[in-house]
Amino acid sequence: MGVTFSMIKPDAFKQGLSGRILSDIEQSGFKIVKMRVVRMSRDQAMDFYNSLSHLPFYNDLCDYMSSGPIVALVLEADDAVKRFRDLIGATDPAMAMCGTIRSKYGISKGSNAIHGSDSDLSAEREVKFFDL
Repeated sequence: MGVTFSMIKPDAFKQGLSGRILSDIEQSGFKIVKMRVVRMSRDQAMDFYNSLSHLPFYNDLCDYMSSGPIVALVLEADDAVKRFRDLIGATDPAMAMCGTIRSKYGISKGSNAIHGSDSDLSAEREVKFFDL
């Protein structure tokens, strides 16, 4: 059994989509091991996304991720990271396969409803970051 980390992002939380997203996650066979609603400070967002600091959208991303509450999640399933990445779909909701979380709830590439770890190493780091 593997674990992965996810966040329901501020746009989805503000729109009241957390329950639907959590339901989609559970119906896809993931077990929610830990969950917490938090609001990241801008400094925390900068630290969390530090690996993207060289990219032009970094500051906007940090502003966005600190703009409201998020739902931080630890999820468990076989091959959790890969399966969850498949469940959430492409970063750009317009490019995401029909039925994925981002295709259903994402607004744009920047406001795409959910984050999912991209590797086992990232999942471990992100779980520790949120002390889950």
